[in-house]
Amino acid sequence: MKFFVPGITILLLCSFCQDLFSQTDTNTLKSLYDRALDFDETKSDSVGYYARYIEEESKTLGFQEGQVLSLRLKGIYNELRNDYDSAISYYYKSLEEAKRLQHLEYECAALGDLAMAYNNINQPEKTREFYKQALDIAWQRKEICSIFTNCSNLGSIFNKLKQPDSALHYLTQAENIARQYQLGLPMNSLYNNIGNAWFHKKQWNKALGFFMTNYFADSMNADKEMLWYDCLNIGDVYIEKNNLDSAKKYIDLSLQLAHFLGSKNKESDVYALYSKYFEHRQDYKSAYNYYKKWHVLDTALVSQQLLNTVADLQEKYNLKQKDQKNKLLSLEIEHQNYQKRNMRLLIAGIALLAVLALVILLLIKRKNDQLTKQNQIIQKQNSKLSKANSDKNSMISVVSHDLNAPFTSIKMWTQILQSNISNFTEDQKKALYRIQSSADNGELLIRNILHIEKEEINRPLNLQFLDICAFLEDVINAHTPQSQQKDIEIVYQHDGKLTEFMCDRYMLNRICENLLSNAIKFSQRGSKVYVKLESPADNIVIKVIDEGVGIAPEDIPYIFSKYGKISSMPTEGEYSTGLGLSIVKRLVDELNGKIFCESMLNKGSVFTVVLPR
Repeated sequence: MKFFVPGITILLLCSFCQDLFSQTDTNTLKSLYDRALDFDETKSDSVGYYARYIEEESKTLGFQEGQVLSLRLKGIYNELRNDYDSAISYYYKSLEEAKRLQHLEYECAALGDLAMAYNNINQPEKTREFYKQALDIAWQRKEICSIFTNCSNLGSIFNKLKQPDSALHYLTQAENIARQYQLGLPMNSLYNNIGNAWFHKKQWNKALGFFMTNYFADSMNADKEMLWYDCLNIGDVYIEKNNLDSAKKYIDLSLQLAHFLGSKNKESDVYALYSKYFEHRQDYKSAYNYYKKWHVLDTALVSQQLLNTVADLQEKYNLKQKDQKNKLLSLEIEHQNYQKRNMRLLIAGIALLAVLALVILLLIKRKNDQLTKQNQIIQKQNSKLSKANSDKNSMISVVSHDLNAPFTSIKMWTQILQSNISNFTEDQKKALYRIQSSADNGELLIRNILHIEKEEINRPLNLQFLDICAFLEDVINAHTPQSQQKDIEIVYQHDGKLTEFMCDRYMLNRICENLLSNAIKFSQRGSKVYVKLESPADNIVIKVIDEGVGIAPEDIPYIFSKYGKISSMPTEGEYSTGLGLSIVKRLVDELNGKIFCESMLNKGSVFTVVLPR
């Protein structure tokens, strides 16, 4: 039964409050505010009176927070009277004032009010937005109860939006918080929402677990209202599980509870579920009969609600109708004038565009003529450059070939001298070694220049199966004398999985030779050089790792460029042309592979070659 307070009672209450709070202070105003928050729609006039009283007294006391309290109560007053437009307007003003005062508690309250108001007018997206903002503030203030409430509300809204994964995210947070902090809050609403989320995901057993938990708890508490929800949800799950006997049991219970509670809305929902139940039993006649019962009852309820809504809106509509007609006439006249003005502007604009288009076409034609002339000049210059480049390559080929003969002669005479090296002094032996080394370096330089300029690596591939483990051992053995001269140990590591690999022996040998030779040149005496072989499923990986001088970060982008020079130098003055890594890069590209470099100054370098199988 509802009790209504007559108008005369409200006047007496106002007079009483004025006498009671003649000695008003800020604590009194806060107490009045807290008291008004508990009022329902039967006391909406009292909420409005408290809002005005707090506003007036706050101005007298200079109480800045009183403006926030008053605006919120005005919003609640209008919401209790179902005037959601005005309520939302006051809630926004309350939010702005709370932000101005930097009062997070009142800001969070205003966000919650806005969320509830938008939920009541069926705007779930806006509801979700404000609940998220309220949750952020709750986390910021570490208010556990507020975090639990906002997470629960967000879960319910995401269920309404048919987004069960997001719903479960927030609902699980709420459940964990309740357990961790032992809040002692009722959990049946939370479990009902979690069950609904699992129901939307068609996880029937998980949904049933939460609905059953609520059912037993509400049975103990004799909560008929919540028991009706539990029975209806359990019956729906059993229908989906095709356990129709159990479904019938709980649907019958929900109908009994609906009759006990005297709720036509609940009775209507039960009839809808009966229709679904008989449809699963393929008893379409009974399903149709219950569907008609649901439709008749639901239509009657909706019609009554519509009548109430229409009656409320009709009066407002009539008041605005005349004003709207006058505005429409004014707008029509203004629109016609606007169209005429736009037409004149459009004609002028089209004429201007035509002139601009003609000018642009003339400019484009002139630009194209200039580009044509420039292209002709560029083509002539390219032809000259191409011929000059061809002549240069021919000259380099001849010069490199002719230079090779003296170096070959020097190496031959050096070998003759080495046959009598036992008769030489130490200085003579060192001089002979320098001659031999210079001849080797000169010959290497000529060979590298030929490879770079004549692009011999573009020769046809000669693919064959290689025993890659044995192949790398041969490369290491060939460089052992060079490493022993600097007391450097070459460590060979492999997983032993790969035995054969199809590749061009010559190209792979050049790649490994250059990388291993560089590692020895740029390593300190007495250090180690590692050669690692890895064999993933789709490729082979060869790594050459040294403990040498490393490469500066600014040099790494250029180490594979043609004739690229870096700041790092060989540790004992060995000769380096700067062509080796360029050749390696081009060879790796020819084999459809990739090469990477990782290095730190004074820590060493890692060169990784990845070749497809």
